[in-house]
Amino acid sequence: MSNKEAYTNFALVYDELMTDIPYDAYVELLSLSLDGLKNRRIIDIGCGTGLLSVKLAKAGADVTGIDLSADMLEVAKKRANALSMPIQFIEQPMQEIEGTPEYDGAVIAIDSLNYLPDRESVLQTFKGIHSILKNGGLLMFDVHSTFKTDVIFMEGPFTFDNERIAYIWETEEGDTEHSVYSNLAFFVKEENGLYRRFNESHLQTTYHVHDYVEMLQSAGFKVERIFADWEDEPPYEESERIFFQVRK
Repeated sequence: MSNKEAYTNFALVYDELMTDIPYDAYVELLSLSLDGLKNRRIIDIGCGTGLLSVKLAKAGADVTGIDLSADMLEVAKKRANALSMPIQFIEQPMQEIEGTPEYDGAVIAIDSLNYLPDRESVLQTFKGIHSILKNGGLLMFDVHSTFKTDVIFMEGPFTFDNERIAYIWETEEGDTEHSVYSNLAFFVKEENGLYRRFNESHLQTTYHVHDYVEMLQSAGFKVERIFADWEDEPPYEESERIFFQVRK
């Protein structure tokens, strides 16, 4: 199953499962790095259901969201329309981004970059983003650490149950280094009290910090800051989420 197909049913439960993600922290990080968001043109890459896109728009940014999943984007469009937010949403793979320099900032949040299939796709994404950013434009993104893919994810299976949604999440090593297959069985409670089951299969791949730096520099970016786990501290051996702040 492709990652695009994997999100078909997942779009229906995504928001409820992401309530603990500190999207407001991402808005603050971007605002500080761009000296405010008002009238800034921001592209939210791998925008999913538009949770971050809407928060950026509320902060005054002119937002474009792109995602591979039409189902995710349908939820995003409904969210933006309900709030009268003029956000443009585009169905597009992130590695196909290209164009003229018109954006002040770009963000790839919550390990969306890890869904790309190989190193070449990551590099192509960085090059494409570089092409659409203005001089001095910012790219900020986060990825899983190799510790997370190689150690934390291998401690599965994981379970979740909030009385409306439950899942069993099994993981196994992927075919390439620092990759992980996730196989999830979801159980969603319907109005009649019965549970509907659907299955998801996801593949994520990450790289060492120095590999990301090499790719970013190859794409023309200058690395400003690398930090971990939502803290203003450099990554260490057991960091789980690595953040990159880079500039064109």
